Amino acid sequence: MDLKPPCNIFSTSYHRSPSLFRQCSPSRNTVSYAANKYRRSTTSSELQVSPEVPRSQRISVASSAPRHKVTVHDRQRDVVHEFYVPEDQYILHTAEAQDISLPFACRHGCCTSCAVRIKSGGLRQPEALGISAELKAKGYALLCVGFPTSDVEVETQDEDEVYWLQFGRYFARGPIERDDYALELAMGDEASMVMDLISETMCLIDYDMNALRTRRLNLK
Repeated sequence: MDLKPPCNIFSTSYHRSPSLFRQCSPSRNTVSYAANKYRRSTTSSELQVSPEVPRSQRISVASSAPRHKVTVHDRQRDVVHEFYVPEDQYILHTAEAQDISLPFACRHGCCTSCAVRIKSGGLRQPEALGISAELKAKGYALLCVGFPTSDVEVETQDEDEVYWLQFGRYFARGPIERDDYALELAMGDEASMVMDLISETMCLIDYDMNALRTRRLNLK
């Protein structure tokens, strides 16, 4: 029987994949195309807008909710922004998608960087933890977690001002005056407590030493 020389395993396994592997596993081009396809579809649904749509009316293509006109008076920058936001989208996020810059920090409704005061219209903000129910009733809102319920007009507020409206009554105003007499009394009380503690400790030590001497005498 003639012996056939062994095949070149290196050339077969390294340069070519087995037929079964080629059938079951996707090629590198297929994975890249799928990833690119996913990336393109996400971008088009969130950011890309047809050229005929005016800039002030750009919204997410994926949203079919009613949209409302939002007017923001940015007092810090002395500008007025007008844009449209669907009822199911945050005002801040929609503004950023339209290249409109508004103040923000946490994006989760926990601070007051994006605080505004409602001049007209309405919005809902169930996730606004950064402002109290009292301030909400007075017309304050957070853009990062605010949904418009109608055409609404708001103006930005100073962050410290809104913070003070909520927590100012819990803190003292103005500088703190130093009271040397009260400080002396406090330090004197602490010194007295330390001396009392030392005295009690010494008494316990003397008691233990006397008990130890008595025990030794009894043993003798």
